[in-house]
Amino acid sequence: MGFGGSAAAMVASIKNNKRNRPSAFKKLKEHGKGTYKEGTIDKKASPKLLKELREKTKRAQKTRLIKKSITLVIIALLFFLFAWLS
Repeated sequence: MGFGGSAAAMVASIKNNKRNRPSAFKKLKEHGKGTYKEGTIDKKASPKLLKELREKTKRAQKTRLIKKSITLVIIALLFFLFAWLS
């Protein structure tokens, strides 16, 4: 095979450099024990507020879609214009 001692040295080096990895299960168990929960918000949103937020989001999405569409149309027209003139 001709590996000599290089393969054994590589395996020994990997074993020596191995680090302790944190356990995912241990992290899940300790997840709720942090101090970050001190600032939780207990307020509920009213149906009126939810409706306003929904409408505002829909308007913002619609304007964003219109702007992107206009930009795309302008770029496509410029592309075809330059391709036609060339």
